[in-house]
Amino acid sequence: MVGQLWGMSELQAGAFTRPDDPLEARTSSAGRASPGTGLRVIEGGAPCPADIEGELQVRGPSLFSGYLDNAAASADAFTEDGWFRTGDLAVMDAAGFIRITGRSKDVINRGGVKFNPADVEDLLAGHPAFAQCAIVPVPDATLGERACLVAILRPGDEQPTLDDLRAFLTEAGVAKTKWPERLEFVDEMPMTPTRKVKKAELAKLMREREPG
Repeated sequence: MVGQLWGMSELQAGAFTRPDDPLEARTSSAGRASPGTGLRVIEGGAPCPADIEGELQVRGPSLFSGYLDNAAASADAFTEDGWFRTGDLAVMDAAGFIRITGRSKDVINRGGVKFNPADVEDLLAGHPAFAQCAIVPVPDATLGERACLVAILRPGDEQPTLDDLRAFLTEAGVAKTKWPERLEFVDEMPMTPTRKVKKAELAKLMREREPG
């Protein structure tokens, strides 16, 4: 049987699939809330309709009570009514199955228009010249933030230009509002022990590389 589970350091299993769930749900979602656990998806302080992306929040008996000796971090992490702000972006369907779509800290706010770059990253990860890539926000004097694509080239491949990648995204049907506006190449990415890109460190590196 194939199944999935969603959890984090601050709680045990927040959601998981069940053996009798439909195959599509077991392979494309993180399942439904575990017994006794509440899950909700919030945007702008209000619950999102089904299948609309927002921040995933959780509460229940397996949730921790707060960060040790860090009252400020604990206060920021919980809503007034006791829901924990996970920092994960998710959608929940009408049956309660959740799908994790990214991290709220990864969202890019370009002139007040916010977008999650995860789907564009997934597409660009399939570019034949890239061994790995990530999109991070960099400061912009006019719009506040813009999207910077950082990539590792496959050995022997030539560097594609930003216009090359925009053509690649156009062919894939990606809206211009999600196109990266800057392209940088690195030899390696800052990674966590579980092999996830440390986007905060990568964004800091790109700020240090900022032209001018």
